[in-house]
Amino acid sequence: MNSDGPASKRRRSKAGGDKPEAVAPGKLAPVGEIVLVGLGVSSGIAIGEAHVVEIGVVNVPDYEIAEDAIETELERFAAALTKSERQLKKLKKKSTELHGAAAEELEFLLDAHLQMLSGSRVVRGVERRIQQERQNAEAAVQAEIGAVAHEFENLNDPYLSARAKDVREVGDRLLRNLTKTPFEAFKHLPEGAIVIAEELTPADTALLDPKRIHGFATELGGAESHTAIMARSLAMPAVLGLAGLSKAVKTGDTVIVDGTAGRLYVNPTAARLDELHRRQLEIEKSDRILARLKKVPAITRDGQRIGMLVNLEMPRELEMALKSGAEGVGLLRSEFLFMNRADLPSEDEQLESYREIVEGMEGRPVTIRTLDVGGDKLAPSLRDRLGDAANPALGLRAIRLGLQERGLLETQLAAILRASAFGEVRILLPMISSLSEVRQVREIVLQVAKKLKRRGVKMADPLPLIGIMIEVPGAALAADALAQVSDFFAIGSNDLTQYTLAIDRGEEQVAHLYNPLHPAVLRLIQFATEAALRARIPISVCGEIAGDPKYVPLLLGLGIQDLSMAPVNLPRVKQRIRNIDYLAATRCARLIMDQWDTGRIAMMLDDFNALAM
Repeated sequence: MNSDGPASKRRRSKAGGDKPEAVAPGKLAPVGEIVLVGLGVSSGIAIGEAHVVEIGVVNVPDYEIAEDAIETELERFAAALTKSERQLKKLKKKSTELHGAAAEELEFLLDAHLQMLSGSRVVRGVERRIQQERQNAEAAVQAEIGAVAHEFENLNDPYLSARAKDVREVGDRLLRNLTKTPFEAFKHLPEGAIVIAEELTPADTALLDPKRIHGFATELGGAESHTAIMARSLAMPAVLGLAGLSKAVKTGDTVIVDGTAGRLYVNPTAARLDELHRRQLEIEKSDRILARLKKVPAITRDGQRIGMLVNLEMPRELEMALKSGAEGVGLLRSEFLFMNRADLPSEDEQLESYREIVEGMEGRPVTIRTLDVGGDKLAPSLRDRLGDAANPALGLRAIRLGLQERGLLETQLAAILRASAFGEVRILLPMISSLSEVRQVREIVLQVAKKLKRRGVKMADPLPLIGIMIEVPGAALAADALAQVSDFFAIGSNDLTQYTLAIDRGEEQVAHLYNPLHPAVLRLIQFATEAALRARIPISVCGEIAGDPKYVPLLLGLGIQDLSMAPVNLPRVKQRIRNIDYLAATRCARLIMDQWDTGRIAMMLDDFNALAM
């Protein structure tokens, strides 16, 4: 980036973030400030130059399909049409949050794009190419879009010729949804960039390097989506669900991402910069105070010690985990090894990644969750095995995939067992719903261990503990039985809430209904916790509520004694624990569990927090 450009001096404030620098008002673009309001999903403030990125479609395949494959190819195209229409309708709904001419202009544009996807010449042309010329869907879309856009560009009417751009945008959307191509543009962004996009998947977010990219904002996305979780894990300021984002920001604009307040400022005023500079100083002061708690144990006022663990998405978060004072890794999401690649990671490659984390934690326990892809977590290398499920969140994913694709699971377990030679390792099984699943995995672990011994490979003796995620309501209800075949429980409150309430936490239209304080969710957490305590096995919470200080008294009061969270949240949660009386939290939890009204539960918890500060 040009050293004297508008974003050459930028600031970011978060746990472990950069120190604030003055940004000269004269360096900002002389455009009126625009303020967009969305969902603040990862706290902190980032200032920098906007870089609008789109998923680029590369190497569109072009081949002749067999006669008996025509119907399948038409179905693929229809699925891409449906997904594209759904995306555009989401954007149109978001546009209603805008006012005046901007809303009308955006709504008109989205309506035009929707019309092109509804029995239009483009759709008919693609279907004809598939049926008559036997082209694959991607090639048919590319050819038809090119032909129609070319006709528009050659018209004498300036208005109609300008519509060629709309045609190509619709084609790009269809191709993105057909190829499911991940972002490639991040590697070319300058240091300090702020990413602006329509939407980021968890796989896209995994490519963001917080040392180079200081924040991001998207037009779509929910507060409890996995993309939001990854943003918090990276301690990267982020705002999702910003209506009109694509129209308000262009590459080169100076922007401020306020992940705490859920706002994006485009071409901010000097007064705005001064205001946020003061807030950054306050955040830094608070962070310095919290940093002093690194070596202090999380003990309540009346002497109850709570285990403080971290959730890790990728090895590069290891440094942040150690700085936060983590006592171990309560959840290592192994999906990072499978994302953004066309091939599967080998046993040796997985071993090296696990070994880096296990050795880096210097003797502290590391809990590795076996592969959990599906839903919003996609892995290109597994696309053919996963298929296109009508409801991916309820389909072939997590342990179900592992037990069906035994070779995949055995390779990962072999890598985990080999990593256990370098430090304390535990194995965590996702989306368990029955005893037979746990028993099958235990048998596979023994078989893999025998093979490794024959190879003369070192591993822990005894073998690592095997625990399960409690994230399916059926698992919580069967917790007493599952405790007999499990060494420990880890409550995944995110999916447990989603499955209990039948709410897609990544879907903006229903995200407001997602509530971990729903009495049904709390009763499932209570049931699983009490089952673990009766069986005398450890139980932790590793969902997002574990990293939110306001939920801490309730979780402790229910009997949870280990919390696992994003590293950035650990100091604040520890501070909250040290200000709590454990017996008082237990009494509060008992009173809350007698309630059936969510609003009443929230009020009681707020009152307890206010009194126990």
